[in-house]
Amino acid sequence: MASISALGIGSGLELNGLLDQLATAERQKLNPIARQRQSYEAKISAFGKLESALSQFQEAAAKLKEPEQFRTVTQRLTGDALTASSQDGAALGTYQIDVHHLAQGYSIATSGIADEEAWLGGGSVSFTLGNGDTFSVDIAADDSSLEDIRDAINDAGKGVQASLVNDGGDTPWRLVLASEQSGEQAAVTDIQFGGELSAALSLDAATEVQARNASMTINGISIQSQANVVEDAIEGVSLTLSEAGSATLEISRNTPAVEKAVKDFVNAYNALQKSMTSLTRFDASTGDAGELLGNSTLRTVQSQLRGVLSAGVEGGDLTLLSDAGISLQLDGTLKINEDDLKDVVSDNLPGLSRLFAGAGKQDGLADTLHDTIEDMLRDNGLIDTATNGLDTSIAGLERQYQRTEERIDATIARYRTQFARLDSMVAQMNSVSSYLTQQFDMMNSQLGRK
Repeated sequence: MASISALGIGSGLELNGLLDQLATAERQKLNPIARQRQSYEAKISAFGKLESALSQFQEAAAKLKEPEQFRTVTQRLTGDALTASSQDGAALGTYQIDVHHLAQGYSIATSGIADEEAWLGGGSVSFTLGNGDTFSVDIAADDSSLEDIRDAINDAGKGVQASLVNDGGDTPWRLVLASEQSGEQAAVTDIQFGGELSAALSLDAATEVQARNASMTINGISIQSQANVVEDAIEGVSLTLSEAGSATLEISRNTPAVEKAVKDFVNAYNALQKSMTSLTRFDASTGDAGELLGNSTLRTVQSQLRGVLSAGVEGGDLTLLSDAGISLQLDGTLKINEDDLKDVVSDNLPGLSRLFAGAGKQDGLADTLHDTIEDMLRDNGLIDTATNGLDTSIAGLERQYQRTEERIDATIARYRTQFARLDSMVAQMNSVSSYLTQQFDMMNSQLGRK
């Protein structure tokens, strides 16, 4: 069978061009399928935009559904005697803090030894701590140098740290024994050397440093602490003492942070509303339309969100967004009255917390919004179901597209076969015509005809 490139050679007809035109006309049948697929893909992309905007609004709502958001604090500290770290929910107030002295640990050194590696004989080192605990470390005769004793005490891990000091004298090496923690309970109240060590080692009373607790007053109340980091002497506040002296700590409610969280919530909702408006737009003059114009899933999203925002919450003196200075506009967006919001934050923060975060087992507005959006975004939820349906439709269109292509290819193949036959037939007819013409010309020539 003649190929496409050979069509028309025998007949002289433009069969290749005609076949191309027929193929182009046949492939027009694929265009509606391709356009439908593009439409479905555009809808899936639009649902992706909707999902992103819903997630951002959900994140803003999540901040307001936590009661801690309404208990954030800010602090102002004057004075160099300490630093402070305040947690949300810390006790509000002004605190005058006077640090009398810092906590310190116990330490004492032994008398000097000429050689830190010399064996001192076997025995033991016994300790009594300020909390009443006792322990003993056994020292073998062949492992009884100052270095060995140091290592044995440290390996015991009982709260006493041993180290070696060289004081530069004739017998320079000293064993220093110190409590690992500060404060009187961690102090070492008694140290005894037993066995041969009792003759080789003795404590130097002149090097003894007594353990003591940190001492301070907070608004005139005396405070003792084993460590220089003082937890919950002020509820929700950690104090790190650095030197003797005075400081003033002011802890107040962080109202700007609450206002910002509410404004972020409103801005996130308005961004979501803007996204939904764009996806459902229609310009009558140009015919331009949003990808989800008239889509039932998006209408459901809009309806559910408006329902939650309009319903408010039960109980408390703030039950609706409008009670907090937030009003729902005709275009679906939210608008904040700055003065009203400031007044609520300043005068009724518990009520605002109840409105958004709820109280006890009762959910607040932010809780309900968060859970509503969670149902929309979860697997097999509202958005997932819609996009899965579109994916299924696209898969069906792909099969339809493939079947249509196969039918088109079969049709073109049939045309090509028919054109090849036509080309051959016309070529044969042309050949016969040429032969007959030659014969007639010969006969005319023989008969003397012109």
